[in-house]
Amino acid sequence: MSLFLDALLDSSLDDSIRGVPPGTAPLRLRDVGAQGWRPAAGDMALPVLTLDEDAFAANRDLIFAYARHHGVALAPHAKTPMAPQIASGLVEAGAWGATVANLQQAAVLLRAGVTRLILGNEIGGLASGRRLGALLAAHPDADLRAFADSPAAVETLAAAAQAAGRPLAVLIEVGAGRGGARDRAAVDAILATVLKHPGLLVLDGVATYEGAVATSDPAETAANIAALMDRTAEAFALVRALAPERPLLLTAGGSAFFDMVVAGLAPVAKADGNATLVLRSGAIFFHDHGTYERALGALDARRGFACGGATAADFRPALRLWAEVLTRPEPGLAICGFGMRDSSFDQDLPRPLRIHRNGVARSADGLRVTRLNDQHAFVAVPSSHDLAVGDIVEFGISHPCTCIDRWRVLFGLGADGRVRSAYRTFFG
Repeated sequence: MSLFLDALLDSSLDDSIRGVPPGTAPLRLRDVGAQGWRPAAGDMALPVLTLDEDAFAANRDLIFAYARHHGVALAPHAKTPMAPQIASGLVEAGAWGATVANLQQAAVLLRAGVTRLILGNEIGGLASGRRLGALLAAHPDADLRAFADSPAAVETLAAAAQAAGRPLAVLIEVGAGRGGARDRAAVDAILATVLKHPGLLVLDGVATYEGAVATSDPAETAANIAALMDRTAEAFALVRALAPERPLLLTAGGSAFFDMVVAGLAPVAKADGNATLVLRSGAIFFHDHGTYERALGALDARRGFACGGATAADFRPALRLWAEVLTRPEPGLAICGFGMRDSSFDQDLPRPLRIHRNGVARSADGLRVTRLNDQHAFVAVPSSHDLAVGDIVEFGISHPCTCIDRWRVLFGLGADGRVRSAYRTFFG
């Protein structure tokens, strides 16, 4: 464990953090599990976001098994939880490394001892390059690879290498819909610019992101991704010709279409014999009750999760949002104590799962969140339902990436529903 993580576990937690009961004396993060808090029993200040640790572990083991089955590696995207405890734990469990989206995220993980990173994004101009160089100079053990999708992006990375005083590995990004070189001419221009900086920049492989070409039409999505994989393979061949002996990376793969990435790029890596395909899936470790629920259902429909008899339906949503019924101001309506400051809402509203009253849990079937204010959730309630003020409602969420970022601490629950750990988040 790094000194940073050890100090993090010794850091103080008090009732300025959502979830911690008012009046709680400051306690260390590592001692949270000894308190015996159960959100379903009202022991915690609500609302609170929790992580089902058994579900998370099962999801981890399932995607790791899939990676082993297909001979690929994982660099989970840390932007989803931005919790160095979680990122470090995934590396300890066998992840190749981690992915970050910007310099702040890279700084957090490097301090936590996660040194093998993919910087999965362009970072801007020369000033950003100098900032990256300063970060690398401060962490001489960093093993970082950075995206470049234009000559200007290459010059940024050259500035970083100059400031760091050592070479920097470059991944040529091919793309559509978002960042990435759009055609062969753009790739050639990037390669030519890298070659202008011998001793500073090293060609390390090719990157892409398939989610940016997805549409609402499954057939069109499959065709778009297949075309992108072909362009990525073409770019990889160009890099290989310029770096005939170097171990190279191919990297892509979010949490919705990673099977198409494996189908398109795993044969390329295997045929090369000196390349590794690295998936960057991050949200899949958390799953959800919405956008990824649908995505993995579609994955099973196309029979894309081939892994020793397991299916994508075996992934389990691990996040829960707990809130109390504040008022029943009129028939058919309940107001619960959470809102846009507490939950994701960009891809579906939270889903009521269970109601907890006096230690008894029952289904929340029939309840539906219709809209959110900053700190209020409007819940439609059937006329036959006896939902009452003080009832605790357990919600599932959609899109983990835009939910966890609202929380400074994520509380881990054991199988008994009690808090047994706490994870600090670092979204900046």
